[in-house]
Amino acid sequence: MKIGITGSTGLLGYHVRALLHAGQGRHEISLATRETFADAALLDAFVEGLDAIVHCAGMIRGDEAEVQHVNGWLAETLIASLERTRSRAAIGYANSTHSERETGYGRGKRLAGELLERWGRAAGAAVNNVVLPHVFGEFGQPFYNSVVSTFCHQLAHGETPRIDVDGDLELVHAQEVARFFVDWLESSACAAGEVQERRLTGRGLKVSEMLARLEAMLARYGGNVFPDLGDPLDLRLFNTLRSYLFPDHYPGLLALHSDARGELFEAVKADQGGQTFISSTLPGITRGNHFHLRKVERFLVVGGEADIQLRRLFTNEMITFRVSGERPAFVDMPTFHTHCITNIGSGELRTLFWSNEIFDPKDADTFSEMVGI
Repeated sequence: MKIGITGSTGLLGYHVRALLHAGQGRHEISLATRETFADAALLDAFVEGLDAIVHCAGMIRGDEAEVQHVNGWLAETLIASLERTRSRAAIGYANSTHSERETGYGRGKRLAGELLERWGRAAGAAVNNVVLPHVFGEFGQPFYNSVVSTFCHQLAHGETPRIDVDGDLELVHAQEVARFFVDWLESSACAAGEVQERRLTGRGLKVSEMLARLEAMLARYGGNVFPDLGDPLDLRLFNTLRSYLFPDHYPGLLALHSDARGELFEAVKADQGGQTFISSTLPGITRGNHFHLRKVERFLVVGGEADIQLRRLFTNEMITFRVSGERPAFVDMPTFHTHCITNIGSGELRTLFWSNEIFDPKDADTFSEMVGI
């Protein structure tokens, strides 16, 4: 299936792209940005030949009238291109619970959903108008996408978040939304050309409760203890928080305790279980070259010398940490970063690895991709 994503550089668009990318070539992906919508020829070239479009593009904050106009205009412009190219691509639209409110954002999102549903019925094309609650996730723009993004950014930079209104949140992680769209695109309802409105539900929390969770996680993690990640929401919140700590927080030095018997350091402390293993790697050999969408993973060299390299998906910027067993230091792999470790020494490299979950070959959350491009 050839799938297009609008708003591909935004929070949700990025996560949809990452999930499709993790499919290792099962779908062909095409991207649309602001520049695409500004040029009818570029937009037509984007739409032409697509089987489906996940429409994530939108404007969240700004002047009320402008926000309303832009969200409606994006749908109108996309529909005009669909009609010019005579496309019947299935449309998954990222709507919002704000569409139920009389704000500029709410009116614009509501209008876009109505326009897309109307086009779908006229064209005989599938449209899934998905009403989303509060979406959060790694790489959200602070002070724009989500209060979760804002608080994570502030905590990671030593600032004190302030709660203006302790309102109710209904939280859903961007990967859950991405999975919802992909599952629909592969469903019989999409194949049958159904036009529908769906509401994705999230987890309810007060703003103060969400902040308290983040603060507690940071306090434990700052003391080199992984917090309990058994609750899927806590895992997603922790990974979102870690995305703002990277790369400045690493490598993390461990306290080395010495006495007449020798030396000791605490490699991993966690409020939950997980899996630990040790590998040996010969000189010049590289391990890894993969990424994770949810898994927390620690690399800790206990003997030899190594380069740990990481690259965020869809970017060219590579980060390298040089580590040695002579001074134990850990690097925790952030989600959505492909990573590897290379033995750069003349002897054997010994590395301790820890993951928050026991490896399951049926759901490994491990996707191959070279760090170097």
